[in-house]
Amino acid sequence: MKIEEVKSKTDTELAYELGKIKRELFDLRFKARTSGSADPSRIRVLRRTIARVHTVQTERRRAAQAQTGRSS
Repeated sequence: MKIEEVKSKTDTELAYELGKIKRELFDLRFKARTSGSADPSRIRVLRRTIARVHTVQTERRRAAQAQTGRSS
């Protein structure tokens, strides 16, 4: 998922997507340990997507705090 896609989603959609991605990552890691046939490049893509989602969530949280801080 590209950063533009992540930024275009709402907070609720991001939370849902994050849950799905984390579950897929868990399944791939489990498969890699048990059968050894998981795709390592997919694991990397999922980890980076999780980082992108966390980054956007943090940016939004900080922007909201800055707005509430200024209006007080």
